[in-house]
Formats: sequence, C-alpha cells, structure tokens
Amino acid sequence: MKKWIWIGVVVVVAIYFYATYNGFVTKEEGVKGAWANVETQYQRRSDLIPNLVNTVKGYAAHETKTLSDVTEARAKATSINLSVDELTQERLKEFQQAQAQVRSALGRLIAVSENYPDLKASKNFLELQAQLEGTENRITVARKDFNEMAQAYNVSVRRFPANLVAKMFGFDQKPYFEAAEGAEQAPKVEF
Repeated sequence: MKKWIWIGVVVVVAIYFYATYNGFVTKEEGVKGAWANVETQYQRRSDLIPNLVNTVKGYAAHETKTLSDVTEARAKATSINLSVDELTQERLKEFQQAQAQVRSALGRLIAVSENYPDLKASKNFLELQAQLEGTENRITVARKDFNEMAQAYNVSVRRFPANLVAKMFGFDQKPYFEAAEGAEQAPKVEF
C-alpha cells in the first residue's frame, strides 16, 4: 500500500512540474510576442521618419539642426537592438531613453513645421504626421500589452510553489516599461 502512495505522490509531483513548466513557457512566449509587437511599432515609426524629414527638407531646408537631430536620434534608437532574452531593467531604460530622444526630436520637427504654412498644408506632410500620430498610439498600446503580459508572467514566476520550479529552470522576472522621467509634467509648447 505504501508503495502505491509513493508512486501516486511522484506522479502528482511530476504532473505539477510538467504543467507548471509548460505554463511558464507559454507565458514567456506571450511576453516575447508582446515585445515583438513593441519593436514592430518602434520600427514603423523609424521607417516613417526619413519620409517626414525629406518632406520637411523641401520646405524648410535651413532648419538643418532640427533635421539632423531627428536623423541622429533615429540612428541611435535603431542601433539599440534589445531581444526579450536580454531584457533587464538597465537595458530597457537605455532603450526607452533612445526612443524618448526620437519622440523629442520629432516634437521639435513638428513645432518647426508650424512656421511653414505651405508645409502644414502639404498633403504628404499631413499624411505623414497622421501616420506618426497613429504610430505613437500603437506604441502606447503595444507597451501597455507588453506590461500586462510581463505582469502575468512575473506573478506566475513569483507565486509559491511555482517559484521553486521557476528558479529550478531559470525563469526570471521581466522588467516593465515605465514612464520617462518628467512625464508627469505636461510638455510646454512655445512658438
């Protein structure tokens, strides 16, 4: 009789490990998919920037400083390749800072465009501006979805007794996107 009890206990433990491990794999793949969506939206924005810069160049050629700032910020942001496996709080912060520089440079470019009525009326410029606004919204949604997936994964990794399986197989917590420093204050727009 004791033999069957021990066999039953071993079977239950094995099933628990099996189910818990596979649950972690599923959630980790969800985090990876959400991260890929974040990267896709940032890439979309990055792809739109050269078209926007070239459109503005035609109207505001002497705004070279602003145009070069946007180009440099884009180059820096696209040079940071961060896979979900390398996702640490420090690397994510570096990635976010590069993306914030792009957002800031684009904001200055849009502000410069206010000085050029012909540019503001340009169909290409208006279309690109609308696409950038839509992309910024998509980035926000993708970041929110990533944070939700990371939260679900992190809760699973931290709960007892699943945390024992997580430690055993190397499932570590994932960092979250956080608001950029100073984001709590509305930006000041001056012309």
